[in-house]
Amino acid sequence: MKIGLVYDLRSEYLTEGYSAEDVAEFDSESTIAALADAIRACGHEVDPVGRGRALAARLVGGDRWDLVFSIAEGMEGRSREAQVPALLDLYGVPCAMSDALVCAVTLDKAVAKRIVLACGLPTPRFCLVSRPADLDAVSLDYPLFVKPVAEGTGKGIDHQSRVAGPQDLRRTALPLLRRLRQPVLVEEYLPGREFTTGVLGTGPDARVLGTMEISMLPNASSADYSFDVKEKCETVVRYAALERGALRADVEDLALKAYRALECRDAGRVDIRLDRRGKPAFMEMNALPGLHPTHSDLPMIATQEGMPYVQLIGAIIDSAAQRLTPAAATRAGA
Repeated sequence: MKIGLVYDLRSEYLTEGYSAEDVAEFDSESTIAALADAIRACGHEVDPVGRGRALAARLVGGDRWDLVFSIAEGMEGRSREAQVPALLDLYGVPCAMSDALVCAVTLDKAVAKRIVLACGLPTPRFCLVSRPADLDAVSLDYPLFVKPVAEGTGKGIDHQSRVAGPQDLRRTALPLLRRLRQPVLVEEYLPGREFTTGVLGTGPDARVLGTMEISMLPNASSADYSFDVKEKCETVVRYAALERGALRADVEDLALKAYRALECRDAGRVDIRLDRRGKPAFMEMNALPGLHPTHSDLPMIATQEGMPYVQLIGAIIDSAAQRLTPAAATRAGA
């Protein structure tokens, strides 16, 4: 197949004046090169397109692909991860990974949690703070955890995100409202071990790839997975496969059910933490997981489970190929 590769390159946005936090979710040249090489190794032609606006210009100009592989996060709005798949829908071009609706739903953590709750799956009690007056109505059990409702990569999370009382809540939430210009999610804090589970496939064919435990080392600036910790993860975080047994079975069962409930496609990563009783609870869904071969969680899980990077990318493409027209599917070998 001819596969268009769509992405946001961190270095391009930095030269345009954006801050390191603004572009924290964007990708490096090494990630794009590794991903392109893996797609070629699977037998496909790669056309590096670049960001969403470059894709729009190419589509208007008449360019088309058998499939677009997008890891573009977008820059503005709570539906920014949905912009590329929505644009591709408009032009009838197939896209790997989740569709526009799922990308929008999963980026907004409150919307995702409502769907998970409606499906009977456990997630900590929460509320949404959209303006300062909303803080007076918070009636959750402390300690609480405070974070932006529609960010990833730990943006807006630091050592002050866990709050012990109303005064701490106000001190943490108000600057977030001003700085990131979006509602703040306030949820009851999950004190137990933290895991992330990789899932591949779509619908009834979705399957768990594996689960990795995330632990902060003593030199970490926060006991929680904050922006600073993620930026320095090589030296302040311990990643390890979750041992097989009843706990892993429960964590992976919840992850797969949440992935299916949110109707994710092809690949995703589910963050889970244990509650006060030691039971797994859903935290959030990443429908556009990072794909750096050695630093991103999903490829790390694949490596842990004995799946080479090229095979991981091939599995994502093969899953997406099931949705192609008969002619395109034939070219894909599906």
